[in-house]
Amino acid sequence: MSRDAASTADQALGVEQAVAAEATYGSLPLLRSERVWGAADFSWVTISLAIATWAFLTGGATVLLVDFRDGIAAMLIGNSIGLAIMALGSVVLSQRLGVEQYRALKSVFGIVGVGIIVFTVVLLTEMGWTSLLGVMFGRAFTEISNQAFGAGFAPYGPLVTVFALAAIFAGWIVLSRGPVTISRLNRFVAPGLIVIVVLMMVLLMSQHSWADLLEAPAMAPFENERLNFMMAVEFNLGAGLSWWPVMGTLSRLTRSPKAALWPTYAGILVGTVVAQVVGMAAALMIGQADPTAWMVPLGGPILGVLTLLFVGFANVTSMASIAYSTVLALKQSSGGFLGRLRWPVLCAAFLVLPAILSFFPAFMYEKFMTFVVLSGACIAAICGVIIADYFLVRRQCVPIRALYAAGTDDPLRFTGGVNIAALVSVAAGSAFSLWAYNPITLDTQPFFQYGTASVPAVAISMVCHLVLNHLLYVRRGRGSYGQPDVFAAAGRS
Repeated sequence: MSRDAASTADQALGVEQAVAAEATYGSLPLLRSERVWGAADFSWVTISLAIATWAFLTGGATVLLVDFRDGIAAMLIGNSIGLAIMALGSVVLSQRLGVEQYRALKSVFGIVGVGIIVFTVVLLTEMGWTSLLGVMFGRAFTEISNQAFGAGFAPYGPLVTVFALAAIFAGWIVLSRGPVTISRLNRFVAPGLIVIVVLMMVLLMSQHSWADLLEAPAMAPFENERLNFMMAVEFNLGAGLSWWPVMGTLSRLTRSPKAALWPTYAGILVGTVVAQVVGMAAALMIGQADPTAWMVPLGGPILGVLTLLFVGFANVTSMASIAYSTVLALKQSSGGFLGRLRWPVLCAAFLVLPAILSFFPAFMYEKFMTFVVLSGACIAAICGVIIADYFLVRRQCVPIRALYAAGTDDPLRFTGGVNIAALVSVAAGSAFSLWAYNPITLDTQPFFQYGTASVPAVAISMVCHLVLNHLLYVRRGRGSYGQPDVFAAAGRS
């Protein structure tokens, strides 16, 4: 091969590598060869995410309101509905296009509208979950230090913050190496978590009878039993919806729709159910909703400490999985400002925010249920708009080229880059949900006891978007509705 030919080949290889990097860490659509996860790989990812210690905490918080039987029912109903809404509002769109979720959502909200969603709902939600994982890691290792050295470090003391910061730093190391590293780690983490969950349940039931568990009352219920149950359902519904910010971006790395949709729904549901059952049982029998507080009393000083070590490590991989999609969202929605930063630097910039929250560990725990319901109200409305736009108006046909267009020639420009109908519909659905059930004041409307707040919010945001979007854009021929996807058609020929 001549020197010129070799130089040309090197340049071509360099361009190919640059394009692949932009697809993985940027906004370009992924080619089939660049989709690294099959159904088994993605199942391990979703299961390991679901069995992170927040699932134990969610189970423990559920039995504050209801007993074990009603807790299982509330968990199954809430998570099943929430995950179905979440999957339809994220996984299907991103996987089919192979496009990063927030780039694909330009077709729904407009490029500026996506930025508004990302820098409000998504940023605050994922910052909260990431910091919570860090704080739980900190509490776990503080408990390990107490057991190892006979110390008496406080459960919300400075050492918790120190360990939380260490977890965030470890998460940055994993995250900076990309989704392939996350996938490899999850192949070991997910099976280990399943073993730990089963072991904890066996130990728990060896020390307590099923009769004791079934007869144990709720830990802090209100007088109205129906209201207690529906609050528990709404809380679990919010937990299921809370996966929306991350699953679309992660699912685009799968090789087929089946490899994305079923592992998302079944993997998260199974992982959540198993972990939450243990969390509920431990909270009722031991009196502690926090897994970092009951794992050592349950497993003993050796097994309990080993379990906390592994669960703490699992929190790091969960943190990396969450942050990957969030960092991509921030990169795509910053108008090129953050896009100039190298991937590790951008990851570090996002993780600074959870690091700040880790200095307030007590606040993160005390406001956990409020945080989940608040974020769920907003995400329910967002999913309603996406479902209406993608399935009913566009009929699953998105003009891919338009996702990358800019300026006045952009067919998805809407009104100055904002789909006003979509954002108004999100606001309407969110406001209705918080009116039906205010998680801060705990005020509820009478119908909440029969139909939750989030499910009607999804319906309201869908109807609102269909009407307003037709009036503002569809009937005027704006927004590229009803246009054939020439790019996708060419790819299938």
